[in-house]
Amino acid sequence: MDRKPRAAGWTLVALLGAAAPATAQPADANYDEARVPAYTLPDPLRFPDGRPVAAAADWTKRRAEVLRLFEDHVYGRSPAAPSGMRSVVVESDPRALGGLATRRQVRVLLDGTDSGPAFEILLYIPNAAPRPVAAFLGLNFDGNHAVHPDPGIRLSTAWMDAGPGVAGNRATEAARGTNAAAWPVERILDRGYALATVYYGDLEPDHPDGWRSGVRARIGPGTAGRFGPDDWGAIGAWAWGLSRALDVLAKDPDVDGGRVAVIGHSRLGKTALWAGASDERFALVVSNDSGEGGAALARRRFGETTDRITSAFPHWFAPRLREYAGREDALPVDQHMLLALVAPRPLYVASATEDLWADPRGEFLAAKAAEPVYRLLGREGLGVASPPSPDRPVGGSIGYHARTGEHALTAYDWEQYLDFADRHLGK
Repeated sequence: MDRKPRAAGWTLVALLGAAAPATAQPADANYDEARVPAYTLPDPLRFPDGRPVAAAADWTKRRAEVLRLFEDHVYGRSPAAPSGMRSVVVESDPRALGGLATRRQVRVLLDGTDSGPAFEILLYIPNAAPRPVAAFLGLNFDGNHAVHPDPGIRLSTAWMDAGPGVAGNRATEAARGTNAAAWPVERILDRGYALATVYYGDLEPDHPDGWRSGVRARIGPGTAGRFGPDDWGAIGAWAWGLSRALDVLAKDPDVDGGRVAVIGHSRLGKTALWAGASDERFALVVSNDSGEGGAALARRRFGETTDRITSAFPHWFAPRLREYAGREDALPVDQHMLLALVAPRPLYVASATEDLWADPRGEFLAAKAAEPVYRLLGREGLGVASPPSPDRPVGGSIGYHARTGEHALTAYDWEQYLDFADRHLGK
């Protein structure tokens, strides 16, 4: 689970219009719809010279323009895949989890050498499903060993933030399975999907100096810490890592590389969206409680804002984004355009009713504002005019729900994503 502040204790009534209590934390955050300023969203279906994007064929050119705007102003430009990259299967057990799955652990050597930058993929493949299988791929917060108590998972040796089972910023045996609630492995396998996950700290530790031991220091640009205004931030590095993991999965004979869904929660939901927007090989994209810098509209200035996120987490984004703190209307994009970059591929955006910090209404409105691009490309989009009641999933090619509860990735959320994948990826 992400460790960022949140407002707790409000129902969907608050996030859909009623004023939030005066005790909302942090003290200066806006949780009152009446204080949301008037704003105008940039139109994803209009070229810079004012011409409309009138046909599906025009979207290819407009999509490239929008993608470049996000690179220049929000997430930064990421490098291509390194030519020397190779992967090594370091462990494979065809009878894992009591015979339910084949567990495969793969070390990805980004420059091809044992001493260079690397990360590990934990892959579970359901033994009962016909192969190749569709898969979910996502980054995790606490190490591959934390997603399940399975003793066969290799214990991460990478830097860890403080947390259960962590001592001196390193995982201990007590960390096994500590984040299993967010990863219902057996249920995913029972539904016929493979699950692949990577510890995000393998790619870059999540703190301002994390670049020094992460891929940004060893792959570039910004290898000396001198990041230009449109160089990649940590979210760009993590998303780049998801694409490198997809490179590996696409070559695995047991995984259907054309049916891989990318999923993420909170800051890793932002990452999943950027990965899905910038790499069209991902067949389906899931954002869980991604909020500011993810699925929520920045111009609403509700909950977390551009000012707060670029102050608290300056390493996440391209340096240029900080220039828009307090002046979000000057941004040439907003997050509905990020969602539109996923079109026509299926997209699921989910919120939590008590997670006002992530602006659930702003997430819904962004999904709604992305709908015209889906319609242009012959897809239904959300198919509803207003936010649904709590715990009532809606949508066509864009799915949405607001789960009752707090900022988390839960079994309920996973059930909706699995159902959505059934409809769009098949078995």
